[in-house]
Amino acid sequence: MNEGKLFECSYTSSISNLLGRKSLLLLKGNLHKRMHSLTKNFISNSTNVRDHLFFDINRIIRFNLDSWSNRVHLLDQTKKITFELIVKQLMSIDPTGVDQQWTESLRKHYLILIDGFFSVPILFLFTPYYNAIHARKKVAGEIRVKVRERKREMMMIMTERKEEKKDMLGMLLDVMVGKREDECSNNNTKSVGVNDSEDQLVVEKKVVLLEEEAEEEEEIVDFLLSLILGGYETTSTIMTLAVKFLTETPLALAQLKEEHEKIKNAKKEEKDGQLEWSDYKYNMPFTQCVINETLRIANIVSGVFRRAMTDVSIKGYTIPKGCKVFTSFRAVHLNQEHFKEATSFNPWRWQQKKDADQVGPSKMMLNVFTPFGGGPRLCPGYELARVEISVFLHHLVTTFSWAPAEEDKLVFFPTTRTLKRYPIHLQRLM
Repeated sequence: MNEGKLFECSYTSSISNLLGRKSLLLLKGNLHKRMHSLTKNFISNSTNVRDHLFFDINRIIRFNLDSWSNRVHLLDQTKKITFELIVKQLMSIDPTGVDQQWTESLRKHYLILIDGFFSVPILFLFTPYYNAIHARKKVAGEIRVKVRERKREMMMIMTERKEEKKDMLGMLLDVMVGKREDECSNNNTKSVGVNDSEDQLVVEKKVVLLEEEAEEEEEIVDFLLSLILGGYETTSTIMTLAVKFLTETPLALAQLKEEHEKIKNAKKEEKDGQLEWSDYKYNMPFTQCVINETLRIANIVSGVFRRAMTDVSIKGYTIPKGCKVFTSFRAVHLNQEHFKEATSFNPWRWQQKKDADQVGPSKMMLNVFTPFGGGPRLCPGYELARVEISVFLHHLVTTFSWAPAEEDKLVFFPTTRTLKRYPIHLQRLM
């Protein structure tokens, strides 16, 4: 509500430098509004997810689970799954085909890049920040190659009338091309003076066009780089912690299994037996409770950074203009005043009322529950994340039984994760 009025987005230099100045997280004003809307309409529009993304989500998750051995580090595996999903969704790069090696190589660079986010931003040789900066250059270079390849493909599509890929990269290029065509049209309407050299004007226009094209390319690279990061790091951790919390809460795991076995049994009577959008939307109510409770306890994004644009008075305190503020989601989600037994995993607290005897989530709970942020900075991938986690849990509980291979501890600094990447023993169900 106060975005751009009392506070503005502001992050540490290590995060800003590694994400890039045109990343969605760092954009401000009208440009942020436009790009946020574009992203949300693609990756969290229910119709688009249902018609264009759901099939690949189901396919890629099944492909990965089919390759699992009898012992895995779950956090590593979920990171692999979500990275492959987001690369497919944003750039139509299929990790199950010829691009498998490229995708895995890019993912390894991302792991190094992420390690630098909460490091001291000093470029000493082989420090986490130094390694992260170099990893970012490699990631940006790989994405830039794919952007240029797509530009060439789009030129061929225009001449040969081939079908265009429906992904985020295509949408971004369409926006940039449309903007450039508008600018060219405006320039062509301007009259040329008597003393102007037409040849010189042509050369100058070409130079300006090339510079604008290079700038647009970097904007797309920054934008995609940050979207890939946001689309895989957080979702994979939620997947892993949901499994950990369910394992430690047998009653919740049993109820989740019952819900998904019912879906699976119904599929046996159908011709193709594939999981469908309607299953996610209407047949997984307890799954959504599990996801909500995992989001509440884990707080993958623990808070957000803001800078005061003016002196701000809050409850008798004054925040001076220019001061940075960290708004903690974790402090709210684990507050006993908002959530009874706040540190306990209790997915039933989110169940909707079916009769007068049930409590259901209170209005206060719903108002303060902000795992995806809110307002103009609401995470544009909130719906997509829920779909991916739901489909993953469906295939996991209907394909495997499991047990922890080692005792593992949940830590929250510098990021939320398990110390040992949550190793588990798996057994395939008959």
